[in-house]
Amino acid sequence: MALRTLLIANRGEIAVRIIRAARELGIRTVQAHSAADADSLAVQLADAAVEIGPPPASKSYLDIGAILSAAEASGADAIHPGYGFLAENPAFAAAIEQAGLTFVGPTAETIRMMGDKVAAREAAARAGVPTVPGSQGRLDSVEAAREVLEQTGYPVLIKAAAGGGGRGIRIAHDHHEFERLFHQAGAEAKAAFGDGGLYVEKVIHRARHVEVQVLGDGERVVHCFERECSLQRRRQKVWEEAPSVSLAPGVRERLCAAAVRLAEAVNYRGAGTVEFLYDDESGEFYFIEMNTRIQVEHPVTEFVTGLDLIAEMLRIAGGAPLSASQEQIALAGHAIEVRINAEDPASDFMPFPGLVSDLRIPGGPGVRFDSLLYPGYAIPPFYDSLLGKLIVWAEDRPRALARLGRALAELRVEGVKTTAPLHSALAADEEVKAARFHTRWLEGWLEHNAAKLKTTEEGAG
Repeated sequence: MALRTLLIANRGEIAVRIIRAARELGIRTVQAHSAADADSLAVQLADAAVEIGPPPASKSYLDIGAILSAAEASGADAIHPGYGFLAENPAFAAAIEQAGLTFVGPTAETIRMMGDKVAAREAAARAGVPTVPGSQGRLDSVEAAREVLEQTGYPVLIKAAAGGGGRGIRIAHDHHEFERLFHQAGAEAKAAFGDGGLYVEKVIHRARHVEVQVLGDGERVVHCFERECSLQRRRQKVWEEAPSVSLAPGVRERLCAAAVRLAEAVNYRGAGTVEFLYDDESGEFYFIEMNTRIQVEHPVTEFVTGLDLIAEMLRIAGGAPLSASQEQIALAGHAIEVRINAEDPASDFMPFPGLVSDLRIPGGPGVRFDSLLYPGYAIPPFYDSLLGKLIVWAEDRPRALARLGRALAELRVEGVKTTAPLHSALAADEEVKAARFHTRWLEGWLEHNAAKLKTTEEGAG
């Protein structure tokens, strides 16, 4: 049965994105919001809004009881979690299901399995998907890791079994360093995710981060091709594009087929992303994790396939089968997304909340700006610094880069500093134009190009 009233249990640009997709499908929208977001664009655009708590996320966007109460009070029959906050929390999905509501995403069981990085690696191995050499299960102690380390050699990544976002990860170059960092990573993982479990993976030098977008209806899975997400700072993505610029001939087909096999093995429902490391030197790829939600970077996939991924999620949650077969999903052109954060890239990316005194949004063919901004908006200091995403599409990558540079020159977010100058510099960089980068390339680039990132005090420009 099609959804009638949708509660959005998130904020910012993704809440605005969900509201727009739902409205086109004739679904009534209710925006759940904290006191700090009472004047947000999402609240203004939704059909109704319900305050769920004070500004701290722990007392609002992470409060399952408050969200369920808001759904009941507003007459919602479904909840979309967006990304972040509770989007990959199996207890949240289970609570929604137990309340007789529809969770727009996979089952709680699937979220639980794929959210545990060790369990996800095991599921990938059973599905015949290659994984990074490392431990086959959780490591409870340094001593338990010795046999694994003898096989992998150094350096290795010590990673949290739960969670993500780059937290709970350390690189060890020898056994002495491993002993020290193992305990640090476990403590950080415990504090961040409530689970101190760890596992170990071999470091792949000059790796690319390539991920595959999948859609499933619980019975059938299709892929929507891949995205390149190798430009990262401290393991956080800052720039994404589709299709990947790095895959060798034949690898795309094998990579996408592997993602579909894994999603089929867990009877996947909704939109998800299967993430891989691609080794430029060997031409091999390795599964690292699956995100059981919509990704920040989903618009680049929408541009090159013509699909509306949020609308697909809503249709599937309403009981509809996939709207397209694999043969109907084709690649066209090249798309690039850059994240516009309220941060000063010339001052070690210091957060920069404040009042947006004026706003100029770029336009023209192949340009899209997904954001939470409007003139006069006061950016609250309580949440992630993402303000919006500038996405461009063109017939090929060189023209997409040129369009990105033009669109960035048009963008104005007056009153605060943003990461727009970083992206302008990257779009003009010869190494970026030649696609000669990997997951650790940007941090080295930043060390040598700080002068390019100077901004004026009054705006991001």
